[in-house]
Amino acid sequence: MQIVYNILITVVSFVAMEGVAWLAHKYLMHGWLWGLHEDHHHKEHYGFLEHNDAFFLIFATPGITCLAIGIYTPVTFLLYIGLGITLYGFCYFFVHDIFIHQRIKWLRNTKNPYLLGIRRAHKMHHKHLGKHDGECFGMLWVPRKYFKKQEAAS
Repeated sequence: MQIVYNILITVVSFVAMEGVAWLAHKYLMHGWLWGLHEDHHHKEHYGFLEHNDAFFLIFATPGITCLAIGIYTPVTFLLYIGLGITLYGFCYFFVHDIFIHQRIKWLRNTKNPYLLGIRRAHKMHHKHLGKHDGECFGMLWVPRKYFKKQEAAS
C-alpha cells in the first residue's frame, strides 16, 4: 500500500507543478522577475544561454531540496514530492527548450496533435513581446482552442 501512496504523491506533485508553473510564469516571470525573462521574448543575444535560463536553477531548487530532505531524514513523503517536481522539470525542459524552441534540433516535423497544440499555444504566448500582455502561460495543459485549429487544418 505504501508504494501506491508514494506514486500518488509523485503524480499529484507533478500535476500541481503545472499550476505552479502557470502562476510563476504569469506573476513572477512577467512580474518582478521580468528582467530575467525578457531576453526570452526579445531575441537580442547570439549565444546558447539566456538570462531566462536562471529560472532553471530557481525552479530546480525546491525539487532538489525536497529530494535531499526526503532521502536523508525520516520525512520520506518529501522524496516523492521532490520526484514529482523534478519529473515536471524534465518534461518542461523537453517540451519548452527542446521541442518548442528547438535548442536541440529534434522533433521538428512531428504530426502529434498534442505536441502541435502546445507548440501553437506557446507561439501565441511569444507573440506578445511585453511584460504585461500575454496569454497561455501554461506549458503541458493549454486551452482547447489551440487543438481545434489543428483539427480544422487537417
